[in-house]
Amino acid sequence: MRRPSARGPLKDLESRARRLSPSWRWLAEAVWWIEHGFERARADARPEEDSRVRIFLVMAVFGLVFSGLALRAGYAALLKPVDAGYAGVASDRSRADLTDRNGRLLATDVIFYAMFIDPSQVWDRDVAFREIRRAMPELDADRLKGALWGDRQVIVASGLTPQERAKVHDLGLGGVTFSMEDGRVYPLEGGQARHLIGATDTGGQGISGVELAFDKELRADGAAGEPFALSIDLRIQGVVESELATAMAETQAKAGVAIVTNVQTGEVLAMASWPDSGSRNLATSGHYEMGSVFKSFTVAAGLDTGAADMATLFDASEPFMIGNRRITDFHAQNRVMTLEEVYLHSSNIGTSRLAVQMGPDVMKDYFGRLGLLERAPIELVESAAPRVPRDWSPSTLASLSFGYGIMVTPVQVITAVGALSNGGRYVPLSLRKGGAGTEPVQVVSTQTSVNMLDLMRRNVVRGSGGRANAAGLRVGGKTGSANKWTGSRYDPAVAVGTFIGVFPSDGPLDAPRYAILVLVDEPGSYPRTGGFVAAPAVGRIAERIAPFVGVKRADDAWQLADGRPNPTLKDMEASL
Repeated sequence: MRRPSARGPLKDLESRARRLSPSWRWLAEAVWWIEHGFERARADARPEEDSRVRIFLVMAVFGLVFSGLALRAGYAALLKPVDAGYAGVASDRSRADLTDRNGRLLATDVIFYAMFIDPSQVWDRDVAFREIRRAMPELDADRLKGALWGDRQVIVASGLTPQERAKVHDLGLGGVTFSMEDGRVYPLEGGQARHLIGATDTGGQGISGVELAFDKELRADGAAGEPFALSIDLRIQGVVESELATAMAETQAKAGVAIVTNVQTGEVLAMASWPDSGSRNLATSGHYEMGSVFKSFTVAAGLDTGAADMATLFDASEPFMIGNRRITDFHAQNRVMTLEEVYLHSSNIGTSRLAVQMGPDVMKDYFGRLGLLERAPIELVESAAPRVPRDWSPSTLASLSFGYGIMVTPVQVITAVGALSNGGRYVPLSLRKGGAGTEPVQVVSTQTSVNMLDLMRRNVVRGSGGRANAAGLRVGGKTGSANKWTGSRYDPAVAVGTFIGVFPSDGPLDAPRYAILVLVDEPGSYPRTGGFVAAPAVGRIAERIAPFVGVKRADDAWQLADGRPNPTLKDMEASL
């Protein structure tokens, strides 16, 4: 019987090959030539030629395969760019280095390794146990034994540095492998600025603080290999944390807050929350009735609307009655006082009379202008909304005038005081170097700002803020003291003491000027007023940070930029 010919199928393949691209057609023709060689060898009764050709073909194919692998390995080793996951090159999870305003490192990405052990691949478990323990004596022995004598691959260590990985890797043990992972580290000693900086999760996502607030920017700058600079100054941050801790120890307080800002740009130069071991940033999320600090806002509204001036008289010779409510003064003068005296003696009666006189629309308008009715527009997600009154009755207005009936955050208060001391512009706080970049809003007149700077300085020189004075730095400010509501009453044994200061309080309105807030929550020492528990810390902070912000000492009296000493209020007005 005649054997079927293979020419039919080959002719079909040849016809298909003509429709292929030139490179594929060449390969197909080469294969067909070899197959024709096999047919010729069989036709000529030369089977040995058939075998030789097949052997040659196999060797050629293997040669091509190994040559390709060698070329690929050479390219990967010598020419291919370094894998983006290695140190020094941004990966899709990498974040920018976080620095302070002067370039000092706050946070950075580093490469860590996790170590795995597959017991089925370990040649000698006893040897492996002994050698790994020698290389990594800090590794838990029971955990290592459990991995070596277990029945599946497990992770035995994570967060290894390249040096730690090398110690084990160089042992050449079977069954020990490593995987690379990015990690975020914070090199500051003692957890400095931890409440402010925040943290990331294991996937490199910001979950709190600055890490969350600027998550997108940190990723973008990380991909570009650029650092991200914050507004804070680590030198000032160190001073603030140190003085806050001292105040906490001196007053035996439950908690505290300290903040320093540039009132012209809104930049936060330092922000601290105590206890520093806690996870909550009280500067942005703590709610407080802050007491007489609010007299600054009430008086500013009165001056700005023309409802009062420095010489306006208020009768504080007896308690102020609103219905059956009796409002008294802590430092009772029992006399008629000017608006200046009301502020310097921190008269509840005087500011209550002024607030009721202005009415709810004016009070609500100015509290809104100063950012006291909405969350502070700082970048931190933790910035909390205030707890504001539902009704604005005369009794409520009286309470609001001296800091009761409304619970706000420290960042709201320091931003509002900044507006009163920078020419009347509301500048949102920012943790970005250079500020938020938003256009300031004029909320009070420049004249009102001049008057408030004068009042705050006089309060430190002759009023309740004397303990905040720092020789030659012209500190001004206002005390605040409030008893806390304990469920049934305002308890004088459970209080909040605050001082908000600005320095220097003289000079042109657009001159460099800085605000300092210190809040002491539930001090154990007595007296518990802001003038005793918070004002001294503000003075010490001003003393220590003055060289860092370029404020030079001068005479303790008011002094203008041209050097004229002891100017009157009219002199300050003329400097505008």
